[in-house]
Amino acid sequence: MVGTPDAEWGEIVVAFIVGEASAAELDTHLLERIARFKRPKRYEFVDALPKNSYGKVLKRELRALAGEMAAMQGN
Repeated sequence: MVGTPDAEWGEIVVAFIVGEASAAELDTHLLERIARFKRPKRYEFVDALPKNSYGKVLKRELRALAGEMAAMQGN
């Protein structure tokens, strides 16, 4: 999950998902465990997460990808 700029909220949480779950399934799962305002505003489904040579997720690349995907969706 990463924070990305948003015109309405200032910043929103975007979750990048690798797997078979749908956004509805993820929302249901999260709403049973955390407060509604804490859940991601967007889910982006990807084949793999970008990682460095040590296996750490490259959040900077995910933030850039979130911005690109928002622009493509007109958000």
